[in-house]
Amino acid sequence: MGGAGPAVAGAIRIGTSGWHYPTGEGAWDGIFYPPRGRRHRPRGFDELEYYAERFDTVEVNSTFYGIPRPSVTEGWAKRTPDGFAFSIKLYQQFTHPKMYAASTGKSDTRVGRDDIEQFCESLAPIHESGKLGVLLAQFPPSFKNGAAAHDYLAWLIEALSGHSVAVELRHRSWSDDVAGTLRLLNGLGAAWVQIDEPKFRLSIEQNFLPNVETFYYMRLHGRNARKWWRHDRTEERYDYHYSTAELKPFRDTADAAAHLVKRLYLYMNNHFSAKAVANAATLKHELGLPVPGVYPQEMLARYPELEGVVRTSPEPAPLLVPADGSPERR
Repeated sequence: MGGAGPAVAGAIRIGTSGWHYPTGEGAWDGIFYPPRGRRHRPRGFDELEYYAERFDTVEVNSTFYGIPRPSVTEGWAKRTPDGFAFSIKLYQQFTHPKMYAASTGKSDTRVGRDDIEQFCESLAPIHESGKLGVLLAQFPPSFKNGAAAHDYLAWLIEALSGHSVAVELRHRSWSDDVAGTLRLLNGLGAAWVQIDEPKFRLSIEQNFLPNVETFYYMRLHGRNARKWWRHDRTEERYDYHYSTAELKPFRDTADAAAHLVKRLYLYMNNHFSAKAVANAATLKHELGLPVPGVYPQEMLARYPELEGVVRTSPEPAPLLVPADGSPERR
């Protein structure tokens, strides 16, 4: 049963990290989306439009691997309804210099204001449409608490002024000094991303209490510790399905946080085989939020806890009752 809902339901947005997973064993085709091919997908079928009928926000991860053209982001804005929110992960150059060097072959990994401006200009169509939610700065475990990191965060967030920024930190040194980390991020007007992921010796430890000075941002990556570092394909690390019992603490946290902050974003990143979709829909239901749209039967076959959470067929048309009293379908 879903709860009565938070006091500020409009402040809570729940969605998935990404919407386009067409390949690999964990593809969404035939599970959340219809199978590919003319027999299954109507002409003009669009995955983002389909997704946006069911969720009011999405976290975009593709921007980490490349800066999109403005024409691409303009298309995203046009294909989503008013009130939809995109949270955008920053380009890897800004947070993962070693990965950026390896993927581009560039030895100079320094970030300048021109780089920031180019990235922000690519998002202008979303920003101008009023659909830009948060910019996510996800740092690797190698990004440790210290003076150099503080200076870079201050520079980066100032360079992104005018945008809401959420900072994901993964090294334990940040949670070893919770007060200092909160003081730093609050002073910069940024949110501290709360993450659920497999825990190792140097992993960050968080209590999921909301940072009431800014806004609340939570990411659930799954708990597949066995595949987190050792896997054949990256998608395997996100092959984890949260049980309803495992989701309960996050439901309770979101419910409590919604009374304290004006905006709350929660994204499921356990995207393998649309597990993120199932968990996001369940969380919305448990919080008493609407779960709109029609879901494929395959979703219920794989994730039976969705029974009573989502619809698998359109609502029937209302009955008309003529003067003779015999009902007929409109």
